[in-house]
Amino acid sequence: MKKTIFTLFVLLFSITTKAQKVFSVEYASQADVKIFVAEYESRADLVVYKVDYESRAGKNDGNWFFVDYSSRADKKIFFVDYASQSDIIIYFAEYSSRAGWKKKEKMQLFY
Repeated sequence: MKKTIFTLFVLLFSITTKAQKVFSVEYASQADVKIFVAEYESRADLVVYKVDYESRAGKNDGNWFFVDYSSRADKKIFFVDYASQSDIIIYFAEYSSRAGWKKKEKMQLFY
């Protein structure tokens, strides 16, 4: 009985959680969020780590998986040339442990 309840819980949890899957669009008008990539982590609102597998992507925690088709993405993003054009500033980290929000007031952009 306990095993059945646990299995049901795991199935429901896996259905309701979404990976942070993003797709980079060609035009700003197609994007949900406009992003500027900072040279330094200290300037970022969000530190992002690009994961290799969709199953390793996080839920709005900075672990991103770039999908091949816009229909599979949670968010469509566009990379801008200047910080003043962006909705959010990110920094790409080398390690997944560095990923996360620096300025939590912008978290709603990825829900």
